[in-house]
Amino acid sequence: MKKQKVFENFIHGIFLILGLITVGCVLLITIYLIVSGIPAIQKIGLWDFIFGKEWASTAKEPSYGILPFILTSVYGTAGAILIGVPIGFLTSVYLAKLAPAKIRMVVSGAVSLLAGIPSVVYGLVGMMVLVPSIRNLFHIPDGASLFAAIIVLAIMILPSIINVSITALEAVPKEYEDASLALGATPVETYFKVSVPAAKSGIAAAVVLGVGRAIGEAMAVMMVSGNAPNLPELFGSVRFLTTAVASEMSYSSGLQRQALFSIALVLFLFIMLINAALNFFLKRSKEE
Repeated sequence: MKKQKVFENFIHGIFLILGLITVGCVLLITIYLIVSGIPAIQKIGLWDFIFGKEWASTAKEPSYGILPFILTSVYGTAGAILIGVPIGFLTSVYLAKLAPAKIRMVVSGAVSLLAGIPSVVYGLVGMMVLVPSIRNLFHIPDGASLFAAIIVLAIMILPSIINVSITALEAVPKEYEDASLALGATPVETYFKVSVPAAKSGIAAAVVLGVGRAIGEAMAVMMVSGNAPNLPELFGSVRFLTTAVASEMSYSSGLQRQALFSIALVLFLFIMLINAALNFFLKRSKEE
């Protein structure tokens, strides 16, 4: 008994250390971004940096306004969520509750395969197939646009939403569904009015993961969005916050490099605010 208690305390200590390491990594990243990003904001000016509409970091008289990047990231993420969440949610309900075993095995394998595809492959397929299709379908000069990026991001977030939502739905006690069926509800009514509300927190966590994946993606959207620092238009070439950092960091120096770290800081704070807001609403809904 004593040895077992010592062993449990040892395991508990390991888990505690690993948890502290995770928190420490987050703190180190936060401190590094603040230290690296604040100097550029002080030199450029917070208002000019956040609300400036022109980014020309290599011009003779450079401009460092990131409003086009912020709006593009917001619109791109929102569009991907509007398309990806309903598809992912309905797919997860079908696979978890309605699909026959053979169909579930095939579709689940396809979803797992989507999760394992590197982002550069998504970008390559989008650049070779999606971009020309958009150009021909809408008769525009170039299909590399915000619309193409939204479609690619919507596909990329599907595995996260589907897999986590399935896990949440399968964790709902079967007694809940049996009670609903016993009261005369149909299976579909039971799944959407009993199982889904019971799995609400897990489904919300899936959406949070999807939002994080959409906001943080760089390579794929760089290949299909045109990567031009313009104010966002649905069929215009745009640049995201992530692609702004990735496209210029390799040759940047001086104030330009500091400004790129400031963009990374803004992106980091943006993701933290979204997660905090979603967690707040989740806790509020649980209390109610």
